[in-house]
Amino acid sequence: MQFIENRTFDEIRIGDSADLTRKLTVQDIEIFAVMSGDVNPAHVDADFARSDAFHKVIAHGMWGGSLISAVIGTELPGPGTIYLNQTLNFCHPVGLGDTVTVQVTVTGKSAEDSQVTLDCICLNQDGERVIEGQALVRAPTEKVRRPRVMMPEVHLHVRGARFNELIEATKPLPPVPTAVVHPCDDLSLEGALEAARHEMIVPILVGPEARIRAVAAECDRDLSGVEIVDVPHSHAAAEKSVALAREGKVQMLMKGKIHTDELLDPVVDSRTGLRTERRMSHVFALDVPSYPRPLFISDAAINIFPDLKAKGDIVQNAIDLCHALGIDCPNVAILSAVETVTPTIPSTVDAAALCMMANRGQITGGRLDGPLAFDNAVSPSAAEAKGIVSDVAGKADILIVPDLEAGNMIAKQLIYLAGADAAGLVLGARIPIVLTSRADGVMSRLASTAMAQLFVHRRAAGRKI
Repeated sequence: MQFIENRTFDEIRIGDSADLTRKLTVQDIEIFAVMSGDVNPAHVDADFARSDAFHKVIAHGMWGGSLISAVIGTELPGPGTIYLNQTLNFCHPVGLGDTVTVQVTVTGKSAEDSQVTLDCICLNQDGERVIEGQALVRAPTEKVRRPRVMMPEVHLHVRGARFNELIEATKPLPPVPTAVVHPCDDLSLEGALEAARHEMIVPILVGPEARIRAVAAECDRDLSGVEIVDVPHSHAAAEKSVALAREGKVQMLMKGKIHTDELLDPVVDSRTGLRTERRMSHVFALDVPSYPRPLFISDAAINIFPDLKAKGDIVQNAIDLCHALGIDCPNVAILSAVETVTPTIPSTVDAAALCMMANRGQITGGRLDGPLAFDNAVSPSAAEAKGIVSDVAGKADILIVPDLEAGNMIAKQLIYLAGADAAGLVLGARIPIVLTSRADGVMSRLASTAMAQLFVHRRAAGRKI
């Protein structure tokens, strides 16, 4: 256990000093801005900062001041110290990536009220003074030694930021003709029309025209210029949409107000559907506030108890999606309950086989490891505690689950307990299928559409995915 210990007034000598060193990161600036409410664009807006006096993002002045306070409150004199006065002169800006060393040195003592004067200097990595000043404190007179309190990890999350990045990535690309299957409720119609407004798709609305127009009227949305293919009901809408795909008139399908099974039945038809040699699978894309990268989970919606061959396709589909989104070599964690191959737990045997398939070139484009328990897949500290040496453990981009039940539970727990935003696609058919939940909002539908558009264009460009 680490302890924090003070120096009492009687223990302190003129010339005593203490220091700490800290490198300024984006997170330091963001946390300080959130805590203080100081969102001066010089600190938080890179575009503005480039045109400002220092031509770069700089730290809040009091970020450096807080480091002085940290040394005084934890080292010299330490716990029990009472601040009386602090002067600060700001000599040089501190920019992102700068390393600041803070040193406080005792220059005076007064027995009256146990007062101590300290010179305070902050130097950057080039030895330049960035802050200087003087502190007057009342030093503790009693010894304090306490266990050092371990502070919680702080994760800053701007809701929707990663999904907005996906949408931004589609801007240079032409829109993709898309069959929107039975968009007969406000969410599915709004999602399709918003995707069209962002020029991600050219929507073809397939369903009962009267119902579609009634929903549009309720939403106050204009359908001028939008093609509607009139069919009597949802089953017919699914069949017609698949037919449009087979004819090459659309390059994506988008789920509307229709059950997933009803949509996929004509897709998987062996004669008239959209099947390929690849097994179809669903990929959840999650933006989890506490995770430092997008997280993909498969399969949590289509394959109930996939065998080894199906799992191979599930892995490859997820890797292909990551390639389309700009992740060149995703880390793929094959999940089970334990991290050792155990014959009585079939998912561990499958995990080992999948890793061997990747080694032999049967699965390409990703870095696989497994079996891994969930904690070892996403937490570097958990992996380290288990003694797991791996390029994947603790840094997974893709989680491959043992079966649909496990995947669905993991995804829903991350959404409803961890506050994750979710998007989703079905891959493995001739064209991608935007498959969202009825509870998903417009942002989820836009992000799912953006992924599908990126996937279509990467494949059309002839690039390996």
